[in-house]
Amino acid sequence: MAGDCLPLALLGVYWLLYFVVHSVLASLAAKRAVARHWPALMPAYRLTYNVLAVLLLLPGLVWIYRCPGPVLWSWSGAAWWWVQGIALLAVAGFLVTLKGYDGAEFIGLRQWRDGERRVEDQEQFKLSPLHRFVRHPWYALGIVLVWTREMSAAWFLTAILVTLYLVVGSRMEERKLETYHGEVYREYQRRVPGLCPLPWRWLGKKEARRLVSGTGRRAS
Repeated sequence: MAGDCLPLALLGVYWLLYFVVHSVLASLAAKRAVARHWPALMPAYRLTYNVLAVLLLLPGLVWIYRCPGPVLWSWSGAAWWWVQGIALLAVAGFLVTLKGYDGAEFIGLRQWRDGERRVEDQEQFKLSPLHRFVRHPWYALGIVLVWTREMSAAWFLTAILVTLYLVVGSRMEERKLETYHGEVYREYQRRVPGLCPLPWRWLGKKEARRLVSGTGRRAS
């Protein structure tokens, strides 16, 4: 199997291309272009985007499985239990934050079902419990998950690129959220850090409820 493997650098190229495609399709510019030239496609845009995101992940993951390369380090003994516990907490964090999302809209089913052609996401500003501590809990938890795995050469390269992409991607996402939610989101940015929790920057429950209840109509 190892003799059939392509150079590791090509895996890096594949992930970079994946991130570029993922970012471009998620951008407001791409959505506005589709809405302007092919408005009939807009109801299926979010659903198609998510399906493509999953399908295009598969070749890279199969590549890592078939051609992992040398193991750089692995967890054993107490360290194994420790990192698995951290990973389980990260998975639990994902489940907790699901309450802060409209699942049908997040996947794109509601837009498809309702024939929604507007570019902007229609879900109102919400804060899950973890959003009180970081603005992008899924990105932060994703970084935790990729770094708690056994580290083969292929996975190490992937972990570095995924981490860089999530850092950059979180900043790109901020621009859209500012467009959608205006001053409310800018206040949220001032109060809560992006990816790394900070003891002196977080929202109490009452503060979070006040921020959400004061959103009113989103900015256009």
